[in-house]
Amino acid sequence: MANFWLGPIASGRGYRLHGFDEIGSTSTEASSAAASGDVGEVWYAALRQTAGRGRRGRAWETPSGNLAASLMIVPDCDPAIAATLGFVAGVALNRALAATLPVGLVKHGIDGANRVALKWPNDVLADGAKLAGILLEAQKLPDGRHAVVIGFGVNIVSAPSGLPYPATSLNGLGAEVTAETIFAALAEEWVVAYELWDHGQNVGDILRLWRASAAGIGAEVAVARDGDVIRGIFESIDDAGRLIVRGNDNSRIAITAGDVHFGVTATARA
Repeated sequence: MANFWLGPIASGRGYRLHGFDEIGSTSTEASSAAASGDVGEVWYAALRQTAGRGRRGRAWETPSGNLAASLMIVPDCDPAIAATLGFVAGVALNRALAATLPVGLVKHGIDGANRVALKWPNDVLADGAKLAGILLEAQKLPDGRHAVVIGFGVNIVSAPSGLPYPATSLNGLGAEVTAETIFAALAEEWVVAYELWDHGQNVGDILRLWRASAAGIGAEVAVARDGDVIRGIFESIDDAGRLIVRGNDNSRIAITAGDVHFGVTATARA
């Protein structure tokens, strides 16, 4: 049975938690809570999802033992600023993994390079394979504010197969951890990162932390967007959270959304 818990920081800040062995979608539950008038700062966590979803309506597979968790909040900020909460979520999840996993599974022992890294806009990679995904959804409330649901899916015991990109799991990497342990660390690190973000006033600080753990900076990249493919070098993430690609003609292209592929995959993708 699921045994999710909140640590002292999250519980001390008044966050609430609903844990499940199995659920259709944690994000659907969180969205329903918002529609019913819940004031937010409430987590929904499950060991298995039967109707999970990812970006652009894609299915997100969550077999038993993996982590599906969604947080519903009602931030006091403009909706455009709320979009940067995806970077807050990435920083929090990356820090949770770093705090929970053995050092050798987080960084290479020889050069200290990141084995676990953040992929723009909303993935976590381990040795270049997808380990976790993050999804933001917003809905307008009757009082004019917006509720934001931040969904996390982490491959703990297994990774999906048959995908157009490699995927991995923590157990597959040799980490003997549970979904509940990762969730507890995530809930704690979320509070730290969210309070640093401070209603969007410190987005720059969050982006600096995100860049420090980013995958692929300086590497070849291909970004598929609107039926087109943009190729070049992944130069950085700008202060608005956009992916900056430097083209072969040294032009700089700012990208707000798209599917990103690095290295050999970037070369092969059309």
